[in-house]
Amino acid sequence: MRVHGGDCVAFQLRLGDTLSVTDPEGLQPAHLFVFDGTGAPAPESLGLAGLPEGLVLGDVLASSGEQGRAAARRTDAAGLSKTATARVLFAEGDRAGQSARFTAATDLLVFVAAAGPLMAPDEQAPPTDLEVEVTRAAGAPDLPPPLGAVTLDLRIPAAQARAFRVKAGDYIQIIDVEGRQCSDFLAFDAAALEEGVEYGLDATTTRTLMGAAYPGPGLHSKYFDERQVALVEVVRDTVGRHDTFALACSAKYYEDMGYPGHANCSDNFNAVLKPYGIRERRGWPAINFFYNTCIEGSNALTMDEPWSRPGDYVLLRALTDLVCATSSCADDIDPANGWDPTDIHVRVYDGAETISKGIAFRMTPDAEPRLTRESAFHPRLAALTRNFVEYRGFWLPTCFTGAGPIAEYWACREKAAVMDLSPLRKFEVTGPDAEVLLQRTVTRDIRKLAVGQVVYTALCYDHGGMIDDATVFRLGPANFRVVCGEEFTGVWLRTKAAEWGLKVWVKSSTDQLHNIAVQGPLSREILADVIWTSAVQPSISELKWFRFAVGRLGGPQGPALVVSRTGYTGELGFEIWCHPKDGVALWDAVWAAGAPKGLTPLGLTALDMLRIEAGLVFAGYDFCDQTDPFEAGIGFAVANKDEDFVGREALARRKANPARKMVGLVVSSNEDVGHGDPLYVGRAQVGVVTSATKSPILKQNIALARVDVSLGGTEVEIGKLDGHQKRIGATLVPFPHFDPQKTRVRA
Repeated sequence: MRVHGGDCVAFQLRLGDTLSVTDPEGLQPAHLFVFDGTGAPAPESLGLAGLPEGLVLGDVLASSGEQGRAAARRTDAAGLSKTATARVLFAEGDRAGQSARFTAATDLLVFVAAAGPLMAPDEQAPPTDLEVEVTRAAGAPDLPPPLGAVTLDLRIPAAQARAFRVKAGDYIQIIDVEGRQCSDFLAFDAAALEEGVEYGLDATTTRTLMGAAYPGPGLHSKYFDERQVALVEVVRDTVGRHDTFALACSAKYYEDMGYPGHANCSDNFNAVLKPYGIRERRGWPAINFFYNTCIEGSNALTMDEPWSRPGDYVLLRALTDLVCATSSCADDIDPANGWDPTDIHVRVYDGAETISKGIAFRMTPDAEPRLTRESAFHPRLAALTRNFVEYRGFWLPTCFTGAGPIAEYWACREKAAVMDLSPLRKFEVTGPDAEVLLQRTVTRDIRKLAVGQVVYTALCYDHGGMIDDATVFRLGPANFRVVCGEEFTGVWLRTKAAEWGLKVWVKSSTDQLHNIAVQGPLSREILADVIWTSAVQPSISELKWFRFAVGRLGGPQGPALVVSRTGYTGELGFEIWCHPKDGVALWDAVWAAGAPKGLTPLGLTALDMLRIEAGLVFAGYDFCDQTDPFEAGIGFAVANKDEDFVGREALARRKANPARKMVGLVVSSNEDVGHGDPLYVGRAQVGVVTSATKSPILKQNIALARVDVSLGGTEVEIGKLDGHQKRIGATLVPFPHFDPQKTRVRA
């Protein structure tokens, strides 16, 4: 498990279990509280007696987040004293990756806290995550901690099924106990069953109404019956891969495969639903949670091992009284359950519980899932729209109810717009070798970066393919902040620092720094009334492009802020960075100053129009690890520096022998064009569309595209359908389409 920076987790240890605690980023103390079966503090039972004392449990829990709230419930349930004092690991240690291991001498309840003070925007010491690993001496894997008061706790043994009733509003948590195990799910309107009518979940209706292969947490989250009445909604999903196409396994499937008499989910459902008067079916059209299927290009329905890991779950909420049935799939003849059926566990929670919505975000496939979180500005955004999508682990608005994307777009081009960009990943790079690390890992010449300056750069692998793009802030001689899109970037920088033996720390500060962008011709005028800077810092009116200032909100006693003259719209604009505790105050102040001047909130849909017009690239669309900065249209970010850096030789070779280039396209039709559409000259494919939009200011469809450098002429065709049955004409134009000289952002 992972203890988030500033948070606390609680878990049981049994006699003989081992506990390993690791500080992956360095400079993060671990505070451990240990209690025995009587509730008495027992640090000696885990071998902690010789460690220094630390914080008080009550203080830790009071300042913790969602993990700490779950830990506090365990504290109250066990009647533990909140005056207990921690023992501190890594109190003097600074090495990233340091670890300590202990063995439980008896049954224990342990709390681990990654405690630390709040980080001001102009500081660089955030509390960061700890990794905790428990190895059981014996027994099955642990279930995840309950999400609230449990009203039904039901284990479904491998290859069996169970039925149960649920009241409207209650939560249903379906847990994969050991991982890689499918679980079929049925739900019926209980009131209709009382009248002798069966209305159950209908996958075809659900796919049609939700516009997706299966719904997930967010706005389009419901499963419907054939009447188009919603029966359940998805609240949480830590896996993100399920099936609504295939039947639950049936006797016929196994007979056809040569296994007559094999246990199967359809027969199991028939047995457990019989007491409810539900008619039998040879094959049940269930919702197959954790079943990893896909439709291939050849139109084949294929499957592989589930993505789910031990403790992964789907959390549903009943929208009416239901009769439900859940199975642990019996399939052991193919990869559907990883060849080994195991248990499923169901918990039901009372509808009075308040449980946040979330989709699991994993930095890497083997990382612990982290559920979608709300930024500091969410309370104000949620009052203006319900149109939120999951974006890199955060809920962000796509558009706003009062205006819509076109109006939001024009507000940014003509007046000003404000948007939440908190999902950007931030890393504090500090230490004597901080400059050396960045000089060796980014494509810009960091030695030329002055304190108070920002630079846009790329980070590449040895073969020249891009890891990420980023902006680097220089806060001091040996102090930098890297702002980027990928959480993996911090891991990669940390790995390189260790590989080269550098004395430098790369600390994650994403949860300590949330940010809004104020963009548009009036942005400077709006912020001049909001942000105070001291005499040694540039004022808002003096702040130059790609520079930043340390300031305060409203005056010298207001909350601390960092303001940078940067953005992602192609307009004059600023980004304002604050601690999450000050997010609402910052939003309110900006809104109060900007609303009389036409300030409008802006969502992701309008942002996409703006950034494509301005030729600003987007990871996963305009570049990936198969493209270099030149192919992504940001070759200007590769400096001609005389020091070695990762990918230098490959980039020099690629620049000298280019294969592809980024271009602009003007599309001759109003028909939609999208990412991945192929470009043709005659029968031959010569490129691919990377991003596309309908440009309000240019009054035409435009696109960014990557094409073969040998392409002659300016006319191409965009392939639709299979690429050949339908073609849309397009013309190559200079890149970017709008304001190529950057006169607006430099204004």
